[in-house]
Amino acid sequence: MNFLDNKKTAQFNANCNLNWDQQLVQSPEVQACYQENTGTDLQLIIKLFEQQFFDQFNTRLQSGASEPIYLPASGDCAWHRLLFRQDFISSALHETAHWCIAGLERLKLEDFGYWYNPDGRSARQQKMFEDAEVKPQALEWIFSVACKQRFTLSVDNLDGDNTLASESFAEAVSQQAIDWCRPGRLPSRAALFVEALSAGFNSLNALDAMQYQRHKLN
Repeated sequence: MNFLDNKKTAQFNANCNLNWDQQLVQSPEVQACYQENTGTDLQLIIKLFEQQFFDQFNTRLQSGASEPIYLPASGDCAWHRLLFRQDFISSALHETAHWCIAGLERLKLEDFGYWYNPDGRSARQQKMFEDAEVKPQALEWIFSVACKQRFTLSVDNLDGDNTLASESFAEAVSQQAIDWCRPGRLPSRAALFVEALSAGFNSLNALDAMQYQRHKLN
């Protein structure tokens, strides 16, 4: 997660009052992404999120952002927006994972009320980042399996002290994913999205714990 600059936020706000189909066509950034990905896996993921969550949670998953961010409904936009980077499927799934984990009070806050420590983190800061990212990345992994996408651990720290995922981080993500494969363990919204992705992509093994063994991350 990160923060959009004011210009980007204003652009999304300016387009928000259009109906959803018009927004996809008229926003220049989103238009390019939409045209490139119509009928592809990304558009199906966005469609499944819309079908599963919009009526109950008034939330839409939207591509075309320079940096990912969650924006609650406001005077500028009547619905909540989960914005992911450009047309990256991994970003869409990762931001959806954060959204599925966030409690109802956090859904009222921009970026769920979290502050993002940017690239260039020290070893201590990176350890804190990894601790916070275990659940989101484990859930992103499950979503990736459900929609037949490759998953890669992200340390998001190319300019920092640690540029590779630590063994403890990889093991923790693996164990969390395995735990969530047990009946009733997934967060409720995550369980709904796994079900929707599995049906939409005709995948049968998203909650098979064998998919999430540590060696699968190598």
